[in-house]
Amino acid sequence: MARAERDPERPDPAEPSRQRIRETLVERQIRAAMDEGAFDDLPYQGRRLPLEEDALAGEWAMAHRMLKNAGVAPPWIEADKAARDQLAALEALLRRAPRMSPLARARARSEIVTIVESANRAIARLNAEAPTDRQHRRPLHVAGELERFEHAAREEPRPSS
Repeated sequence: MARAERDPERPDPAEPSRQRIRETLVERQIRAAMDEGAFDDLPYQGRRLPLEEDALAGEWAMAHRMLKNAGVAPPWIEADKAARDQLAALEALLRRAPRMSPLARARARSEIVTIVESANRAIARLNAEAPTDRQHRRPLHVAGELERFEHAAREEPRPSS
């Protein structure tokens, strides 16, 4: 019987393909790693991985994911965090105002000026870098914040709990 001529354009079924050899090599490496316990302490083991879709990020989604994995946020988010930290410090100072002595109030007034200037720098950076105006914040006014402080200082001190 004559052997049928093999078409050189089609793969030879008798020879394993490179793809099959590569897959088996990868599968063997994965199996060996599993046997050694390399995957034992992974998060979400036995559960579905949470999907972190950022449909609104569009073409920036991959960049945001890379920043997040690196523990960093986009610059405008970092600026917003800095502004929020300064605003929280200001509010904490205003809450303490009724219990302050006159000397402490004088120091607090200069601290308010410093906090407002720092917050305004962060707000300016945020407003310049934010992708839309929805993320913008209004700058603070030193005179307005000092007036809020004076008003808070005139309130009756609340007993501390």
